[in-house]
Amino acid sequence: MIAAYLRDRNGVYYTDLRYTDADGNRRQEYKSTGLKVKGNKHRAEDILEERKLALEKKLLIQNDPEAAIRAEKEIGFTTFLRNWLEIVRPTVEPTTFGAYNSGVTKRIIPYFDEKHPNLRLVDLTPKMIQDYYTYEMKHNGVSANTVKHRHANIHRALRYAFKTGLIDVNPADRVDLPKKDVFETEPYNEKEMMQLFEAVKDTPLELIVILTAFYGLCREEVLGLKWNAIDFDKRTITIKNVVTEAFLDGKCQLIEKNRTKTKSSFRTLPLVPQIESLLRHAKAQQEEYRELCGDCYNTEYLDYVNVNPLGDLIKPGYVSQQFPFFLKKARLRKIRFHDLRHSCATLMYAKGVQLKDMQLWLGHSDISTTSNIYTHLDFDSKLDSANAILGVLTEVKAD
Repeated sequence: MIAAYLRDRNGVYYTDLRYTDADGNRRQEYKSTGLKVKGNKHRAEDILEERKLALEKKLLIQNDPEAAIRAEKEIGFTTFLRNWLEIVRPTVEPTTFGAYNSGVTKRIIPYFDEKHPNLRLVDLTPKMIQDYYTYEMKHNGVSANTVKHRHANIHRALRYAFKTGLIDVNPADRVDLPKKDVFETEPYNEKEMMQLFEAVKDTPLELIVILTAFYGLCREEVLGLKWNAIDFDKRTITIKNVVTEAFLDGKCQLIEKNRTKTKSSFRTLPLVPQIESLLRHAKAQQEEYRELCGDCYNTEYLDYVNVNPLGDLIKPGYVSQQFPFFLKKARLRKIRFHDLRHSCATLMYAKGVQLKDMQLWLGHSDISTTSNIYTHLDFDSKLDSANAILGVLTEVKAD
């Protein structure tokens, strides 16, 4: 029998597991959860339970391997999902795990615990999975694309179960998925872009919005921009760092990476005079704020371009939350922040920039990505084509 306790050590939760091993010796496993005591009791209790179950399994295997196999066959579906998350965690990027963890713990597990309590992994059917997808779309209004992401989580977990012999077939293989939503960009035109720049002037989002719109950056690229990526002498700006967020260990954590999403995303672009002026002003302003704030200034992010007056790094969630307010205040048409990247590409295409040059500017790894997303947006070029064909038809009719 294992005695399990939560301990408060310097404001951090620790798990304390006490047991007797096969030789009759008393043992103790004392580990940090990494969670602060304030506001994390439920998550800490979950970790305690997970560690207790893992230790029970370990002891069972040591004492009776055949009993361990039988116990594995009786494992509950949601218990298996929790175990799978811990197994897959070291094998994927923190942001990827954050997405897995959020979807599985916040959506999938609660549904099956409520609709199918005590469901064994071996009793899971394709219909149960199908019913879950239908429920999410009908009652929670999730999109077909979101369902596909949830399916990817379930399918990968069950593939592991099949691979390790816990199930004989993967029920997720026999599920029909909804048709993928057709994504349509809503880019701003040149006039709207100028109105947006005016709306964010002298605000924390000014530099972020202008850099994103001009260089066609992703949110994680503009927030990951560091001063060492800007060469004022050679007048270049290099996209080589990213900042993202992930839901890990019960809280949203900032993830800094000294590399871009793909090799093609790493790119060096020209530093035009207008952008150079904005960046020099931002650097001088940061130095001024640092002097004014003294010890209150956060020196952890001195390398970064986009920080607030106290030196804190501006986070992805803040940008996504604040951007719509500026649009509403300026009475601008609602778009997503990521649509600034599309707006940049659309304006480039309308100005006659070739697809290959657009691909390099935006950092696409495949030119087909550039072509598929943007070439349908320039209606004027289609009118030119229509008029050219119309001229031929007119001559035919006249004959």
